[in-house]
Amino acid sequence: MKRSLVVASLVLVTGACDNSSSTPDPVVTPTRIDPETAGTIRGIVKFDGTPPVNLKLPVGGNAECAALHSGPAFDQAVLVKDGRLENVLVYVKTGLEQQVFAWPRQPVRVANERCLYVPRVSGAMVNQPIEFVNNDPTSHNIHGFSSQGDFNFTLLGKGLMNQVRLRRPELPLRVKCDLHPWMSGSVGVFAHPFFRVTGADGSFELAGLPPGDYEIEAWHERLGAQSRKTTLGAKGSLDVEFVFTGK
Repeated sequence: MKRSLVVASLVLVTGACDNSSSTPDPVVTPTRIDPETAGTIRGIVKFDGTPPVNLKLPVGGNAECAALHSGPAFDQAVLVKDGRLENVLVYVKTGLEQQVFAWPRQPVRVANERCLYVPRVSGAMVNQPIEFVNNDPTSHNIHGFSSQGDFNFTLLGKGLMNQVRLRRPELPLRVKCDLHPWMSGSVGVFAHPFFRVTGADGSFELAGLPPGDYEIEAWHERLGAQSRKTTLGAKGSLDVEFVFTGK
């Protein structure tokens, strides 16, 4: 007997979960940003000192997850290479309150892969679908902890997926797997598109910003948050540096 693939849609609305896909999206009129005056804020997130130790994950206690790893698996919460810090969510914290932005219809995808969340840290806009997909030959549970209402569903096999959408900003939306408690991920949800997650080189770029006064924040799941205030002129280009420290 063939098992049919069912893709459901969960829409997270203000204070509650709606298990249907019929909730209409709000209608917005985006603020026009003049490309002739827009500028860019870019920079680097560094780490100074000795990074905290990433602990060994207990995947050995689950045969299906252990089979997906050739050796020990480690919690990769703090990743530092050549003094650069990965998985830092950098975004405009203040300065865009009077602007309105349309959101992408393309989902942000978070995969359950080798009994880990990939990517571990990501960003999405309000109303944008956040798609959770199971790439493993085992079941996974997606438990989201949101101030707008928690959600909890299970992806019973490889290839299954489900979506959620948040109607208000949230940093962060934390997700975990109740079946594999070491699995942890974070999604920042914003009312604007000016956010980036640093890669191995620690760099970020927020391009297309209108001129104005901004507060830029860098958030890390274990090391906390730092912010910088700056002013971007017309056609301006600014460099901002964040330095997290270890002991």
